[in-house]
Amino acid sequence: MAAVTSVAPTSSGAVASQSTSIGGTAIWDWDGLPGVPGAFTASHEELLKKCRAFVDAELIPNIEQWEEDGGFPLESQQKAYAAGVYGAFWPKEYGGTTPTAEEADMYHFFIWHDELARACSGGLYGSFIINRFGLPPILQVGNKKQKDMMARAVISAEMRVCLTVTEPGGGSDVANIKTTAVKDATGKSYIVNGQKTFISGGTLTDWFTTGVRTGGAGFGGISLLLIDRNSPGLKVTRLKTQGWHLSSTTTISFEDVKVPAENLLGEEGKGFAAIMKNFNNERLSIAIWVNRHARCCIEDAVKYARTRKTFGKPLAQHQVIRHKIMDCVRHVMATHGMILPLLAQQKTPFNEDHDLAGPIALCKFQATKTYELVARECSQVFGGKAYLRSGPGVRVERCYREVRVLAIGGGSEEIMLDLASRQAKL
Repeated sequence: MAAVTSVAPTSSGAVASQSTSIGGTAIWDWDGLPGVPGAFTASHEELLKKCRAFVDAELIPNIEQWEEDGGFPLESQQKAYAAGVYGAFWPKEYGGTTPTAEEADMYHFFIWHDELARACSGGLYGSFIINRFGLPPILQVGNKKQKDMMARAVISAEMRVCLTVTEPGGGSDVANIKTTAVKDATGKSYIVNGQKTFISGGTLTDWFTTGVRTGGAGFGGISLLLIDRNSPGLKVTRLKTQGWHLSSTTTISFEDVKVPAENLLGEEGKGFAAIMKNFNNERLSIAIWVNRHARCCIEDAVKYARTRKTFGKPLAQHQVIRHKIMDCVRHVMATHGMILPLLAQQKTPFNEDHDLAGPIALCKFQATKTYELVARECSQVFGGKAYLRSGPGVRVERCYREVRVLAIGGGSEEIMLDLASRQAKL
């Protein structure tokens, strides 16, 4: 197989080009940003090294314990900020670290997500980086007072905010939000009633960026409110989930919750656009995460297949196992090949191109389908050891449990195909 340009750290810690092929370094050991000659600059190299050092020192050694504990210490986010990882992509004026919002491109975006995904825990995505979804609407449509109150504290991990949109009866139908926010007699407060569910990081957050209905039916009646977690009448309940044990998936109930009118983000009836604006980034980031998780599964399956012997020889010497692994590699490569041109076309994480919504939706679909296949096939390589939450198959076991949430979250596979077909004007 032809070699593919790749980027990997040398023994000295520097990043250098290497050749990746079936005959040399294994394809599942791809590193950095392969397949984009000339796109990898000193800035990308710096981000890769910062992320890799943090993941190796702080995340990978603790993931298994955090999974068993059912959560992670909040100071881990503060450590990530001190390491120059957590503050990436945010505006410099509010404490953003290199690459800031003013400096970042989509290759930085890829490296950041791909490196954090090396910890091989979907729960990290679900809660560790909740601010990535809760803060953007504040920066996009919030006023100066709201930004000054929230942005720096959130970016530096001193405070947390999560996006609160999904409802029990709505799912992906964001335009059908039913949680109401009605002005009281004074006009100085909204009274909020309703329920949200599947909210990632709900037990960890201090504030909720909340989609509410302030007007009539449809997307034109939706607004965004910033709601304090300690508000009377607001109740947070953790949900027991199949996977993402490290995360905290919650239901949020609002019963006559009084919210100052000054907490309205932007204008009444204009909340839908702010909610939808970050979906491209969310879906593309999911594609990057799950494709890296699939690679983790392959990596572990290969190591196991080389040492586990059946019928007098290693599993890797059985043709059926070799073919199974190569089929997984083929799907991972194809998914990676869909991700790269989307990075090039979007250019920066903060200028989402509506015309890319369909292709990004297809990419997420491709990635989660790949993840499902790879997790299953690698489970077959491990046999019973992939059913244990310890031992050599522990990551494959976790990935197999987490396939469904990522195939549904951020827009289900069915919604993704329909969005792509509608944008294609079929």
